[in-house]
Amino acid sequence: MATKQKILIVDDDNNIAELIALYLTKECYETMILNDGESVLPAMDSFSPNLILLDIMLPGIDGYQVCRELRTRYSVPIIMLSAKGEVFDKVLGLELGADDYIEKPFDTKELVARVKAVLRRYKPAAPAPAAPSEKCVQYADLSINLTNYSVLYKGRTIDMPPKELELLYFLAASPNHVFTREQLLDQLWGYEYIGDTRTVDVHIKRLREKIKDHANWKISTIWGVGYKFEVRNT
Repeated sequence: MATKQKILIVDDDNNIAELIALYLTKECYETMILNDGESVLPAMDSFSPNLILLDIMLPGIDGYQVCRELRTRYSVPIIMLSAKGEVFDKVLGLELGADDYIEKPFDTKELVARVKAVLRRYKPAAPAPAAPSEKCVQYADLSINLTNYSVLYKGRTIDMPPKELELLYFLAASPNHVFTREQLLDQLWGYEYIGDTRTVDVHIKRLREKIKDHANWKISTIWGVGYKFEVRNT
């Protein structure tokens, strides 16, 4: 029997949390509910969630701070939940490492669909040796492996949320090909993603903070169009 995937629900409104848990349980997920931010980190090792639904407005430590602390230690996918619908709030959540952002009030069917979509995109590192068909691109001082979701940069492993790694791999797998922001959204977030092209800009910014320009390659901005992984002839 396959092991159930685990969803950690963090929301100070227990009625909302229990409703989410009810729908996710019907979809055969195992759930845990927490009502404050302080309890999240201690629960990570004991519950080992496959995904976290994280409310922003929490007592004590808010969701932004929880997300920031999680990203220093874990690569587990995070979907933020909030009644704050301003672009600034969404961008901040994504900059801190969230993989998606859902406004309250939300339709429970949409939330379940978002959970499934994020989990489909995320595959934890496989313990088995790499197969010949593994998805991996390599350049000088850079190796991006989509099979086990790992990035090796200048001899060290770089921790990245799944969406950042997928974006880097997608660009690097098609060197010198220019992709518009809309194309990247469609390819990596899916046509059902409800967001704007700033999502792509935020993820590119985070990638550049971790992966600096190299003498042989870099992530280039094509102003007014989009981005490309530029490879220089040597």
